[in-house]
Amino acid sequence: MSQHAALSVIDVDRIHGRGNSAVHAVRGLSIEVRPGELVAVMGPSGSGKSTLLNLAGGLDTATAGQVLVDGVELGELAPRDLARLRRRKVGYVFQDFNLVPGLTAAENVALPLELDGAKARVARRQAVAALADLGLDDLADRLPQDMSGGQQQRVAIARAVVGERSLILADEPTGALDSETGEQVLRLLRERCALGVAALMVTHDAGHASWANRVVFLRDGAVVDDTGRSAEPESLLAGA
Repeated sequence: MSQHAALSVIDVDRIHGRGNSAVHAVRGLSIEVRPGELVAVMGPSGSGKSTLLNLAGGLDTATAGQVLVDGVELGELAPRDLARLRRRKVGYVFQDFNLVPGLTAAENVALPLELDGAKARVARRQAVAALADLGLDDLADRLPQDMSGGQQQRVAIARAVVGERSLILADEPTGALDSETGEQVLRLLRERCALGVAALMVTHDAGHASWANRVVFLRDGAVVDDTGRSAEPESLLAGA
């Protein structure tokens, strides 16, 4: 594995339960994502895609093997240090959005920045800019309950990409969006990668996976294929 990888998953097992009831969510899994690279993950239900994202983001712990973000092994961090790394380094796009109901769109996007010590005015400015990138600047002061599902999804994506994240983890980020808006989201991910961010995206859509530099296929918790692409981020953007 490269020392310069934004994410290194090295020979990882994740086992739930014990004995005869043990379930191997992933086994012997190794994946690397470099800065500037968008990697799509595909596979059937139960193949370990969501487990991979949870391990990569420190939301779950490997039973064996190593998970490193920017060269830091997550399994060796104290809970407080792990939380700090997640806030500063990792952006998440969840299928169920995970927006805070009582906060506006701008407040939701600004939240990780403020938790990491940014002044409210600076955090809001960055949050509104991230919303504008997704065509949502006019919804900055609207609560999640007053937005459509697609709008909530785009707010969640803005929260994932705001600030200086080095790794974005996205679980079906275009699932609640129409095709035009979904393409806008994929273009935003590609633009972030062109700036040096690494992104790992779970998708079931081959068309969406075509935006990636590489496509990794999982089955039964293991990599069965890792298909590279020759195109660089800039040429992928130009041809989109």
